[in-house]
Amino acid sequence: MGFNERRATFRRLLAGDKVVHPASVFDPASARIAEDLGFECAILAGSTAALAVLGSPDNVTLTLSEFEGLITRITRAAPIPLLVDADHGYGNALSVMRTVVELERAGVSAMTIEDTDLPQPYGVREPRLLSAEEGLGKMRAALAARSDPALVVVGRTSAVGIAGLDEAVARARLYSEAGVDALFFTGVSTLEQVKALHAASPLPIILGGSTLSDVAGMRAHGVRVALTGHQPIQAAFQAVYATMIAVRDGTALPPLADARLVKVVTKAADYDAAAKDFLGI
Repeated sequence: MGFNERRATFRRLLAGDKVVHPASVFDPASARIAEDLGFECAILAGSTAALAVLGSPDNVTLTLSEFEGLITRITRAAPIPLLVDADHGYGNALSVMRTVVELERAGVSAMTIEDTDLPQPYGVREPRLLSAEEGLGKMRAALAARSDPALVVVGRTSAVGIAGLDEAVARARLYSEAGVDALFFTGVSTLEQVKALHAASPLPIILGGSTLSDVAGMRAHGVRVALTGHQPIQAAFQAVYATMIAVRDGTALPPLADARLVKVVTKAADYDAAAKDFLGI
């Protein structure tokens, strides 16, 4: 599946009538597993990328080139449509344009650009928003830099949790008018908030960090993608930790992937066929 087809698939999800829960992926193998298990799309979060690439918390020290490199490895390995969290676009509006160019080329199907003031300024303890004008400038810059119209540009705001619902509604209207394809909200905790945000804009909604479980209610009010956390990389950390303890102490190993599963995930049969065709072995 080429990049354009993946992007078209993601757009169909946004235009559909159900709530999709994406697989949280962090490397080529996890993306292949998500594809094999039938997930309709995947997400690479900024926090997950920081863990995978740097082994660091989500403190916005990952560089654009590091993020792009990880994305390229994932999109090359698995044809599943990939939504990525491009954070603040790695700088100002001009940096956002560069981010869009690089991540579009890397094969993402959709990317979020957010209006949080990142990285955390000196002496500022709590997260804060950019001005609405600067946030709007970033959205407009992202759209201007897009060369493939199938690429989904998602306007993301943390306004619900930082500044309140009214500010989130105002920004939803503003970013919608700019021409973004969808809206991503964090900090949403009630269906009433979803209703207000949906009333402000007809665009499909993506929810992150929400505890809502009313799928029917979300579906009725514009939610098309709802993140459920990033448990796979946490599970991977725990599995490696437990295995290394067992190896160090000489105790029984926890359950491990068997050879069959490793062959499936690594697509060993495809490599064997290529070796037969081109190496004569």
